[in-house]
Formats: sequence, C-alpha cells, structure tokens
Amino acid sequence: MHIRPVLLIVGAVLLGFALVMLVPALVAAWSDESTTGAFLKSAAITAVVAGAMVAAGFHARVLIYPKQTFVITTTVWVAVSAFGALPFVFYAHIDYSDAVFETMSGITTTGSTVLVGLDSMPRSVLIWRSLLQWVGGLGFTVMAIAILPFLGVGGMRLFRSESSEWTDKGTPRVRSLALSISACYLLLSVTCALAYWAGGMSAFDSINHAMSTISTGGYSTHDASFGHFDSAMLEATAVVFMIAGALPFALYVRSTKDGGHALVNDQQVRGFLKTIVAVVGVIATWRALRSDDSFVEALRDAAFNVLSVITTTGFASTDYGSWGEFATMAFFLLTFVGGCSGSTAGAFKIFRFQIALGVLRSQMLRLIHPHAVQTREFNGRPVGDDVLRSLVGFSFAFFATIVVLAVSLTLFDLDFLTSISTAATMVTNVGPGLGPIVGPAGNFASLPDPAKWLLSAGMLLGRLEIMTVIVLLNRRFWRS
Repeated sequence: MHIRPVLLIVGAVLLGFALVMLVPALVAAWSDESTTGAFLKSAAITAVVAGAMVAAGFHARVLIYPKQTFVITTTVWVAVSAFGALPFVFYAHIDYSDAVFETMSGITTTGSTVLVGLDSMPRSVLIWRSLLQWVGGLGFTVMAIAILPFLGVGGMRLFRSESSEWTDKGTPRVRSLALSISACYLLLSVTCALAYWAGGMSAFDSINHAMSTISTGGYSTHDASFGHFDSAMLEATAVVFMIAGALPFALYVRSTKDGGHALVNDQQVRGFLKTIVAVVGVIATWRALRSDDSFVEALRDAAFNVLSVITTTGFASTDYGSWGEFATMAFFLLTFVGGCSGSTAGAFKIFRFQIALGVLRSQMLRLIHPHAVQTREFNGRPVGDDVLRSLVGFSFAFFATIVVLAVSLTLFDLDFLTSISTAATMVTNVGPGLGPIVGPAGNFASLPDPAKWLLSAGMLLGRLEIMTVIVLLNRRFWRS
C-alpha cells in the first residue's frame, strides 16, 4: 500500500473543499453576518492541513491501483466530513458530534439534521448546508460512474465501460466524462433554481432548494421543509427535478448525442418510472378513500412524498407518518428502493431489484423446464456469475448493516420503530425516519452522541455502497 498518492489526492480534494468554504464566507460578508470569521477560520485550517498532505505526496507517482482506490474513496468522505464540521462548531458552538453528524448527512446527501430554528438561521450557514449536499451529490455521481464499476462493488460491473478503466489510456476518458457529468449537473441545478424562482420562491430559497433537489439531499431553509411553501406548483416542480436527480447522469450525456434514446430505452429507467407510477397510484387511491381529501389533493401529497422517499431526497410536505399503518409500512419499504445507478440517489437501487427478479424468474422456469438453456441479460448485456456474486454479497452486507445498526440503537432505549426506521434511513441516505422523534416532523437532535456517531458511520457505509468501506476492515487488505 503506497500511501503517498493517497495523501496527494485527498489533500488536493481538501484544498478544493477549502475554496468552497469561501462561498458562505462571501455570503456572510455580503449579508453583514457574524459568521464570516467562522468560515474563514475553517477554510484556513483545512487549507493548511491539505497543503501539508499535498506536500507529503507531491513527488509520488500517481498510478492508482484498486487497493488505493478503496482507501482514497473512503478517506475523502471522512476527511471532508471532519473538516466540513468546523464552521458549525465555530459558529453555532454545537459539540463536534452534532457538527460531524450534520456534515456527514450533508455530504452523503442524507438530509437528516440536528439543527432547529432554520427559519432564523444566518444565510451563510444555510447555503453551507446546501453546498455540502450539492458537492456530495456530484462527487458520488462521478464515483458511481467512473470508480465503482471498476471495483465491481454490488453488481456495478454491469455499468463498466471504457470510462471505468483506471489506466493511462483510460484516464483522459474518465476526465472527459467527469467534466460532461459536471456540466449536466450544473445545468440541471440552474434550471431547477429558475423553475423554483418562477414558481414563487425567493431567489435565496430557490438556489438552496435547487442544490438539495438535484443532489437528492433534502436540506431545506425552513424547519417545515417544503410544507413551508404550501404550493402545488412548487411541489410539482420538485417532483420533476427529484426524478431528474435520480436518473443516470451518464445517460444524460449520451442523450445529447442520440436525441434522448439512451434514456428512453434504458431498462433501469423504465423500471424506475413504472415503479413510481404504480406506487403513487396505490397510495393516492388509498389516501383518497381513507381521508376527507379529494383524489387530486391525495395525488398531490402522495406524488411529492413518495418521490421524496423513493429518490432518497427526504423533503416533506406533510407528516406522512400520521396517515395510518398502511402508509407507514409503505413508506418504510420505499426507503429501501432508491433511484437508478449512476444518479445522486442512494438506497438499494432499482437495477438490483430488476436483476433479483430476473434470477427468481429464471429459477422458477428451471423448476418447470430443468434442461432449458437460459441466458441472463440486463440492458442487452450478459449478467455474469461475478456480477451475481457481487450483488449477493452486497445485498447481505446492506441488510445486515441495517439490522446491526438498528439493534445498536435499541441500546440507547429507543423504541423499535425509531430504531429500525432510523437505521434504514441512514444506510439508504433518505433522511427522515418514522415515529414522533425522527419522523418527517421530528429531528435527530435529541439522540445521544454515541448514537449520532453510529448513524454517521451508517450514512458513510450507505453512500459508499457498503463493501467499499467494509473491505478496509479486512486484515488481508493491508498485506502486500
């Protein structure tokens, strides 16, 4: 394990992160807020440490091997969370546990929060929270397209292409794809902000919510989240852009060359959209039958909140936890679904459900016709045994992580619903859980500090597809 290239790359990322900290510092100076010093001090500390790391690895030969890729991926997220917490500590004087939780929630686009009084909070702090999610969403999208397929994590090898090759020949392709995705990400963010502004949001709210929407993060500038606006137009706009954030960004790039056929013909995209239509229809119908709301009102509430959970955004327009037991169970199960691979969304991802259903269908057919020759394909590509082994391993690790985290939370005297929904929402990076404490109308501030550290670890595991982090705990990984 050559550590100097790791130090060089992580240090370079932190230097860029220090520059991002200057944005809320400028907002604070423009708004004449007292938070300017907190952000400048945080940026200075981050830049000094990052500079030392870059200097230590400056003469290293930057040739990245799989082992270093695992270390770099995890270390970058941990380092960014550690230094991104500093502004919260310096400004709000909250303890470091809360600050790391808030930052990890932002950078992993989870959207859970320990802060209250958002409506009266300085604009610089609010823009910092949104920037954390926006940067984290972009970073994960590039990682999911250019790195995870190469590592073969959780069946992601299906999406491996020339751009996933970390060789001298492939690196320019990785750089080109990353730039194209970044441009698409920025364009969608600007379009979303303009749409929100046209729908009645203030310019500041539009910018913040656009960053949270496209990153499928869910941070809001108001304690009541999207319920603060109470606007059908804004909720419809959010639905469109939450879907946009949960679709594969590589297909956006490809669609610019083939007129959109890549998106329309993608098996994963079609499955995702069909799932949305079916679930929204069922919950809207049930809601209309069980409440005094008209079907249009029920459809509005169902569409927004279902999309918010299934895309792992985490916005809330109402407390759907109070809709009854059926709705509670439905939203709990939706927590696991997620969007498409190569998007900003978290959770299990649609393609894994599709492959699992294909294997189940194949197994049933084999029981009927034992000697039939069958081929497994996804999007026209063969699904090899290596992909299935990776998917099975990921699936076990994914659900085992949720179970272990939920059991650990019960040690802090949390009830079953709070424990299981909190564990699920952390690992799937959705945001709000269920119940009066961590539900859509609740907050994570009341949880004890050890629980927040566990939840921060759960968010990191979920965002980095579990195996990317767990492999570092194996002693064999560190042997030459």
